[in-house]
Amino acid sequence: MSYIKQYPFAEKSPGLIKGISGKKLDEIDLKKIISGEIDNMDIRISPETLELQAKVAEEQGRTQFAANLRRAKELCVVPDGIILEIYDKLRPYRVTKKELLDIADDLETKYNATLNAELVREAVHHYEERGVLKSEEV
Repeated sequence: MSYIKQYPFAEKSPGLIKGISGKKLDEIDLKKIISGEIDNMDIRISPETLELQAKVAEEQGRTQFAANLRRAKELCVVPDGIILEIYDKLRPYRVTKKELLDIADDLETKYNATLNAELVREAVHHYEERGVLKSEEV
């Protein structure tokens, strides 16, 4: 199946696009938003929509972009607060090697975010190489 022929999805296949709540794009309009019938979970992108976008990117030969979209897909189920904590800890000298490995394990075991866990584990190697890990307390 060629996904590029259905792209842009909002114009050509709006029934494929849905929010994380399951509400489809063609069920959302300004009147429903104003009345409060639509909430943020209705307009927040779903893992399925991100996967469709990744398939389009792959068809265009944009494999790195497709990989980024698939990592984003995994993060749809991770609470925003956890994502912000991880983001903050990924800054230089903020985290120990053990803490990074624990983050990777949590992403993998609690949220099934294996691609993101792999990326964090890769960061451990680069952080060690560059000397930007926080010192381990003894």
